Amino acid sequence: MTQKVALVTGSSRGIGKATALKLAKEGYDIVINYARSKTAALETAAEIEALGRKALTVKANVGDVEKIKHLFEEIDKEFGRLDVFVNNAASGVQRPVMELEESHWNWTMNINSKALLFCAQEAAKLMEKNNGGKIVSISSLGSIRYLENYTVVGVSKAALEALTRYLAVELAEKNITVNAVSGGAVDTEALKHFPNREELLAEARKKTPAGRMVEIDDMVNAVMFLLKDESSMIRGQTIIVDGGISLLV
Repeated sequence: MTQKVALVTGSSRGIGKATALKLAKEGYDIVINYARSKTAALETAAEIEALGRKALTVKANVGDVEKIKHLFEEIDKEFGRLDVFVNNAASGVQRPVMELEESHWNWTMNINSKALLFCAQEAAKLMEKNNGGKIVSISSLGSIRYLENYTVVGVSKAALEALTRYLAVELAEKNITVNAVSGGAVDTEALKHFPNREELLAEARKKTPAGRMVEIDDMVNAVMFLLKDESSMIRGQTIIVDGGISLLV
């Protein structure tokens, strides 16, 4: 079998890193993408190589279309194929509605929404060379629920989920499946930027019907399920992994 290749954006830490390592254990060569955390990205690459897999590390801010093109040129040059794209990179400004500025909106929408469209275009070009592939994005409950200070991130994730539906239909003819996984509060590096982090975590621990918080592995397991051939009839869906907390009104 020709060696399969997976790209995970924002894979130097958190859910992205855990997904990249899981894919490496499943036999994929990995493209690690990062924007700022070079040391962490190289550490992730070393862990992947220790598993006997190849790791290509590419710096690229996926909010910039030119950087996206560079990222995929590097993938094509190194591997000549792409089988899996996990759209994990995310950023955002945590502010109340009346404190948001245009720069906050553009930064967040570019990385969380625009990146999926233009990465998916480039990914599809590589995937169709090898009879298709799979795309999974990471979303969050703020796309469908109000979360304090989360306006622009929530809107960007709602756009990501809508785009997931459109991509799923239009890329189906190329044998590419497109879905998303939306998580409840997960204690990652990203959550440290939330001004109300402790309150979010305390609420999640107390209220989640499943009796515990969502962990990184819960998110990774859902992603891996959507990458399996057994889930190929799931298209354009956002799978919510939150222990049931979003069911509480």
